Amino acid sequence: MRKNWNQYKSRLLIKYVVSYIVIFLVPLTGVTLFIYENTAYNLRQEIERSNLNQLTQVKMTIDGHMSDLYEIASRISYDANLTPYMMGDPYRSREGINALASYTANSSIVEQLFLHYRSRDEIYSYEGMTRPATLFKRVYRYQHWSSADLLKALNESDVPLIRPAEPVSIYSREESLLTLLIPIKPNDPYPYGSVMFLLKEGKLTGLMDTILNQFKGNSYIFSSTGDILTSNTNGASLSGESLNAIAGLETGIHSVRLDGEEQSVVIVKSTENGWSYATTMPSYQFFEKVAHIQTLITLVFAIATLTGVIAAIILARRQYYPIKNLIDFARLQTGSRDEAHHVRNEWEWITQTVRDYKARIHWQTPFVRNQCLMLLLKHGKPDDPEIERMIKETGLEPPDAGSAYFSAVLTWDHPESGDEEGSRDHGLQLESLGQLAFPELHAQVYGVEFPVQQRFALMVLLPEQTPERQEETVRKLFQGIQALLLEQTNTLPHIGVGSIYPDLSHINQSFIEASTALDYHKPGAPGITYFDQLQHAQSISKETFWLSRKSILKLEQSLKQGNESLAQSMISGMLNEIKQESLPVPMLRLICFDMLNTILRTAAESGMTDVFSRVPALASFDTLEEFEGKLALLAGEVGKQVKHQTEISQPSLIDDLVSYVDQNYADYTLSLEHVALRFSVSASYLSRSFKDKTGMNFTAYIWLLRMNEVKRLLLTTSEPLQIIIERVGYLDAPNFIRKFKKETGLTPGQYRKQHEHDVSAGDADNPQAAR
Repeated sequence: MRKNWNQYKSRLLIKYVVSYIVIFLVPLTGVTLFIYENTAYNLRQEIERSNLNQLTQVKMTIDGHMSDLYEIASRISYDANLTPYMMGDPYRSREGINALASYTANSSIVEQLFLHYRSRDEIYSYEGMTRPATLFKRVYRYQHWSSADLLKALNESDVPLIRPAEPVSIYSREESLLTLLIPIKPNDPYPYGSVMFLLKEGKLTGLMDTILNQFKGNSYIFSSTGDILTSNTNGASLSGESLNAIAGLETGIHSVRLDGEEQSVVIVKSTENGWSYATTMPSYQFFEKVAHIQTLITLVFAIATLTGVIAAIILARRQYYPIKNLIDFARLQTGSRDEAHHVRNEWEWITQTVRDYKARIHWQTPFVRNQCLMLLLKHGKPDDPEIERMIKETGLEPPDAGSAYFSAVLTWDHPESGDEEGSRDHGLQLESLGQLAFPELHAQVYGVEFPVQQRFALMVLLPEQTPERQEETVRKLFQGIQALLLEQTNTLPHIGVGSIYPDLSHINQSFIEASTALDYHKPGAPGITYFDQLQHAQSISKETFWLSRKSILKLEQSLKQGNESLAQSMISGMLNEIKQESLPVPMLRLICFDMLNTILRTAAESGMTDVFSRVPALASFDTLEEFEGKLALLAGEVGKQVKHQTEISQPSLIDDLVSYVDQNYADYTLSLEHVALRFSVSASYLSRSFKDKTGMNFTAYIWLLRMNEVKRLLLTTSEPLQIIIERVGYLDAPNFIRKFKKETGLTPGQYRKQHEHDVSAGDADNPQAAR
């Protein structure tokens, strides 16, 4: 069993298997896609041809209706009962009115027919006679056509006039009607009157409804000038620019991109009146119609793929056997134990190397380097071999000897509230400091952000040099860093620099020293403060002896960083220094109390108020060894408290960030930079931490909140869609609708309509909740 398993672990065998699978899958995938695309294409052509045929029939039907109307107008002009003379006679006009009734009934699309003679203030219909001004002000009131313009058209039009469909109020009801004015006699240069037809829009659009059938889309009738006479929408409406593009197309089937979506457009033009009849349908619907075929093709593809993979494995093993037998034969021919041992070591080295490279593939090098860097700065170089290997792999410890290490800490003056540009520039500075190289100085710089303390730490690798050369190299190094930062913004940070150490194990002490130096930077313009240059007492005679300022500051900073081991090491070193001096007892106790005060002050700053009740016990000691034990115990407690505060502050900050976004997602000005500026963190840190907390990036999280709120408002309110979209902080309504449809498959209006039944049913089942 183990022998067979080793065969499958062979890289050569895997290559054979993969190559056979690729050779099999590439043509299979191509054929499958060809069949699927060809099926969808044939279905599309069939539907489009059917639409073209039906649209041609609609055109012929409507052309027939329009020809009938012109025929009716011609017959009216030659009807002896409808002459101006006959209609002017009160007794004989009754016969003319009855004739208008018969003409009105001759067409199914006519809602009303009016006859008007120019230079007369009467208008006739099958219902009788009245004045035009009264008729069009009180009975037939057009929404977009004033009575004055209408009367002018009746009296002055010399050619037929068609008005697009518009709402017309007829007594207490409203109906969408088209208006056709035909001067009489037709084709007479001096007409004496006009026949006015009111046409029902529903009669025209109804003829086109059967074309779309169950598809989403739109149907239009355009006049010879490109104006929309009637329209019927089943889905999203098109913009004016898209409609103009459709009106300019020639007769046939077209694939056009309208409003950012691929559409199938079928258009037919009439040669009799110049009208255009058009339908539009989103192209994705053709692929939905072949969903069952897609399922069948996917199933066949999966079965064929599984069969091909099994066959590929069998063929690969068959090809691998001769090579494996050759390797086994070579091993058997090795007679010397030393040679066999050498061969075995070579194979083990190859295997281990392969494993190492596989492991490195899965590493996220920047993330691992940052974690290792934070570990080194806080705790120094660990004894764990695995972590040491990771440190070397990420470049933090070069393999060649002769390097020196030190740390620096940077902090910036916070930009003013609302200064988004300053916050963005600060983020660019932090990104540029992540990893730097100075080839002319043979120096490497690695940086990591400490967001809780709002500081940025650097670890610098230098070549081994004399102290004078190292001092010059450090000076040039920070000049280069400052120049780099000034290329991006005009603000520079305050910099604290720790001591240089010959090995990586003391980098945490250099970090503590750098933090101490930064706390004592000179006020005013940003500059560089070196720990080694801090003033300290020079005399160490027994009359003037005191602990150096550097030692006290380093002890305080180690406690603030939560570094217990370094703090206890500092306490031990300082007490050993005291033991070497022959000091009077009062002076000795004062120096010891200075150390105690330093630790108590740090304890107070970290919130350990209960420690002051133990001051009498801490201040009472008989030997320095006893005092050292008490201070070491107290330092350990302070270090743990600082660590605890650091651990809880960072999750609390992220929770506050997420809570702020949850409460303000409807603010259209909300952005990653805005939130980063408000909470005084860098945009890169906010983006990384936000994704770790929520599992998605900032933009996706905002969209999810807005999407859920829109769905809730659609189902629980009757507010217009535009208002709902603006309420959630989205100003581009068409873009939102497009994204909504892409995610849900429905427009917001369709979503509300589809789910309103479920909401109503839920309210009916729970009357108390409905109230």
